[in-house]
Amino acid sequence: MDRIALPGVDVVHDLNLFPYPFEDESFDEIHVTHVIEHVDSIVRTMEEIHRLAKANAKVVIVTPHYSDCQSWNDPTHKWHLTTYSFRYFRDDYESSYYSTARFQTERIHIDMARLWRGVGFERLINSSLRHESLRFISKFWEGYLSLIIRAGAMTFVLRAIK
Repeated sequence: MDRIALPGVDVVHDLNLFPYPFEDESFDEIHVTHVIEHVDSIVRTMEEIHRLAKANAKVVIVTPHYSDCQSWNDPTHKWHLTTYSFRYFRDDYESSYYSTARFQTERIHIDMARLWRGVGFERLINSSLRHESLRFISKFWEGYLSLIIRAGAMTFVLRAIK
């Protein structure tokens, strides 16, 4: 689905217009690849994805990390996201009251340049994202080092909670 009839697009629809042209709970798996940073409202889009997802559906979101130059180079990007951006859709998150759509984070993966991959920094950050007890490492990187040790794309694997 895309708003432009490009090759491979089966459904032409503007993702800022709701509802999307599908029935409730239509999909076991939804992929949102380099899309979420372009929409007018991430909250509204995630609510629509939640509506379309079956219970426990897998939702894969790929988007640039805010430290990636590509996040800022594209003038159509409206949002610049972090590894924390989708916590708003968890029951236990302090500001989850902005939406009733709920997702469980199954995995977050950061891609980095070959240099940072080669010295093991990408592996360190991704390990810290998988283990809550190590989350302080990625939090420190994201808050203080990420504009020097830049990320590329982030992949979120979420599960729809219904």
